[in-house]
Amino acid sequence: MADKPSVLFVCVHNAGRSQMAAAWLTHLAGDRVEVRSAGSNPGDAVNPAAVKAMAEVGIDISAETPKILTVDAVRESDVCITMGCGDTCPVFPGKRYLDWKLEDPAGQGVDAVRPIRDEIRVMVEDLIAEIAPEETA
Repeated sequence: MADKPSVLFVCVHNAGRSQMAAAWLTHLAGDRVEVRSAGSNPGDAVNPAAVKAMAEVGIDISAETPKILTVDAVRESDVCITMGCGDTCPVFPGKRYLDWKLEDPAGQGVDAVRPIRDEIRVMVEDLIAEIAPEETA
């Protein structure tokens, strides 16, 4: 990994899980990690329930838009985390791949999205502890 690890979150529509994960990583790790998210078949907009659930914890993802997964995004990332996109993610030697088993928030209300949001936060905190722990003096 480079001085600053790079993480790519991938789900099908890049409208829920991957957007929340990217937002948590940015929020919790700050500039210690480079963060990307993308989808194998991006939706038209970020899931409104995901936007609302993240706003409840003080993170605004309302301006985010779903992005298409590109080979370059994978190539430029140290860690590629998939969330239900199957085999659509290109595989490059030397990259680390993780598959996070998370319920899909598509079509669900904010009450159903909150536990997914909270589960993602725990997974992101574990990832940060591994790839970009805070330096202690």
